[in-house]
Amino acid sequence: MDLAAVILVEIVYAIASLVLISAGLAIVFGMMKVINLAHGEFMMLGGYVTITAVKAGVNIFLAMILIAPLVVGAIGLIVERLVIRHLYGRLVDTMLATWGLSLFFVGGVTMIFGNTTTGISTPIPGFPIGGYQVNGYNFFIILVSIILVIAMYAVLKGTRIGLIARGTMQRADMAAALGYSPDRVYMATFFVGSALSGLAGAVLAPLVGLVPSSGGAYIAKAFITVIAGGPALVAGLLSSAGFFGLVNQAFAFALSPVVGEVALLISAVILLRVLPQGITTRFFRGRL
Repeated sequence: MDLAAVILVEIVYAIASLVLISAGLAIVFGMMKVINLAHGEFMMLGGYVTITAVKAGVNIFLAMILIAPLVVGAIGLIVERLVIRHLYGRLVDTMLATWGLSLFFVGGVTMIFGNTTTGISTPIPGFPIGGYQVNGYNFFIILVSIILVIAMYAVLKGTRIGLIARGTMQRADMAAALGYSPDRVYMATFFVGSALSGLAGAVLAPLVGLVPSSGGAYIAKAFITVIAGGPALVAGLLSSAGFFGLVNQAFAFALSPVVGEVALLISAVILLRVLPQGITTRFFRGRL
């Protein structure tokens, strides 16, 4: 019974982690069709902002939930104004530009912080479940992911701002005819996507040793989760994260964590072969 509880917690944690890692990319790629290869570096920046703020005496939760998303969102805003806004609709050019940005961020952070591993301790201690020890911080990540998904759905489905953003991404000409500025909507959407990436990197920072190249560990999982989810933003994110999280943890517990990672990648290849347009092209149709 204790082992079953631990396995359940780890599966939910794996799903929550994938949701958190992929949420920012789901906004930028899923809505804007911008292939942001610097997504992992935005996460890395969120982690470094958090560590810097905590070392300066800021409360760790304030640094993770507020400061890191705002700082990384501001960086994303500058990137959108200087680079991305000139490349909408040009997928290859956007890929090359964001790849260059990722190299720029890695180089810049290396110059400032060095190429050594840094990090902070988790603010929530672990606790036992029977004879097993569970990381208490995992529950915080699960809570943040649940709140994030609810907030995304509520904003996109139930607010005027969300409706304008969705409408502009589908028909920018119609949005402009109705008096809304597509340029400002794109700018705001990229800001939100960047801020969510910063939030993910900040929340995950206490769990990993951070180096300037840490973003590379997240980018593949984020793209796999978003692409496999299909056109529905929230439903696709949840369904693909749920599937991959379950596969990853099932094989990790049965064999080893390395096999779990390999199984995740293989299952992604099989899923995209069976459903090349993503899960929500066949299931959850019409959902947000």
